[in-house]
This record gives sequence, C-alpha cells and structure tokens, in this order.
Amino acid sequence: LPEVPTMAVEKVFVYNNTSIVQDEILAHRLGLIPIRADPRLFEYRNQGDEEGTEIDTLQFQLKIKCSRNPQAAKESSDPNELYFNHKVYSKHMTWVPLGNQTELFPDADFRPVHDDILIALLRPGQEIDVLMHCVKGIGKDHAKFSPVATASYRLLPDITLLQPIEDEAAEVLQKCFSPGVIEIQNIKGKKVARVANARLDTFSREVFRHESLKNLVRLARVRNHYIFSVESTGILPPDVLVSEAIKILMGKCQRFLNELDSVPME
Repeated sequence: LPEVPTMAVEKVFVYNNTSIVQDEILAHRLGLIPIRADPRLFEYRNQGDEEGTEIDTLQFQLKIKCSRNPQAAKESSDPNELYFNHKVYSKHMTWVPLGNQTELFPDADFRPVHDDILIALLRPGQEIDVLMHCVKGIGKDHAKFSPVATASYRLLPDITLLQPIEDEAAEVLQKCFSPGVIEIQNIKGKKVARVANARLDTFSREVFRHESLKNLVRLARVRNHYIFSVESTGILPPDVLVSEAIKILMGKCQRFLNELDSVPME
C-alpha cells in the first residue's frame, strides 16, 4: 500500500484549458488515473530535475476539442447526439515517447489502465490541451502512487456445529450465513446441515438471533491462518505486488541486520 512503487502523473503542463474544470482540479484528476506501465522499467527522478529523461519519465498528451454535430436532429436534447468529444475520457490520453523510448520499449503499450475514466465534460468551443509527465513514486509520498485499491487481511473463520441440525432448522441456519457457507444434504430423507466452506463467512453473527440455534453453533477463528486480500488498481497483478512487497520487507530486514553488525559492541 505505501511502498511498492508505480508510475503516476506528477506534472501537468497546461497549454490550453477552456473547460469549466480548473487547472488545479484537472491536474489532480489526471494524477489519480492509474497508468499501465511497469515501474520496474524506470528509475526514480532526481529531486530538482525539471526535465525528464527516457529512463525516469513517461510523457502523455491530452488534446481534445468539443464541436457541434451538424447532422444532429433539431429537436434532440441528447448531448451524445448534439456534440462531438463532449466527454473527455482517459482513452484520449496518448503516449508521447521521450528520447529513445521507442527503441528501449519496442513492445510497450503505455496507457491508462481503464479507457472509460471520465476526466471532464466539454461544450462546443471548449478544449483541453495538456502535456503530462509521469514519474515513479510510492504511496507514502502520495496516494496516487499506491498500486492497490485495498489491501487487508483477516483470520480464517472456524464454524463448528455442536450437534446435528436438521429439516427446518437446517434451512434457517443456512440463511444465517453467506451463500456457500452452509449446505444442506439429504440423508435418509432428512435435510441435514453441514459446513461447506467457512472461508466465505463474513461473521455476521446472525445465527445468535435465533434462540433455537445459538447454542448449537460455535463461531471462532483459526489463529494462525491469515487470508490476505489484495485488490490491484490494474497497474500490476496482485501476485506481483505481493512479491514486490516481500522484497521490500526483506530489504528492510537486511538493512536492519547490517546496522546491528556495524554498531560496536562494548
């Protein structure tokens, strides 16, 4: 969440912006658009460098102008029919290679992760003409560099049925949990409840609202079984993000051990 690096828009050069979106707000919105670019291919830009280079900067251009549709019906009030380019999407951002980037990345497809992120709305005569510089950074410095939408963990649920639960009670029990947690089996003509997949449980504790069931079920957590959930923004796959985070953690541990070794013992 805070230390796996990504590429994001850092500087926005506004050549023309006649939309109702102020320059600062436009730059902020552009900065939060996730860019599909492997950060491992780039270096960090040095502080104070005004001009980017091919090894530390990605350049994008957004140049679009809204105009009327002369073929639109006179009685129409639908903006999609009346105007051309009245919605500015992330798909309108185009990569402009810096230096010899076309040779360094011959198979690269640098672009926003999603093409349908709405940036601004325009009306006839309004236009946006900006140039963006994407640099490598980490979420600790700014949230726009964070590679994940969420990263969380929980303990594995442990659901135990203390005695057989059958027929109508089994159906009530099934409704108390998330779909897939409890399944009902037909054994010798009776409906019998069993725990199918405790991992799907959200610990709603709904079962304790039923007097006939609350003493028949024990809810607990497996103390040494963690379930990590990593939702990527699309810049890198979750498995790559986790492995990169582990590398960073290993580097921290190694630095700590090196510092301990360098401290003179009395």
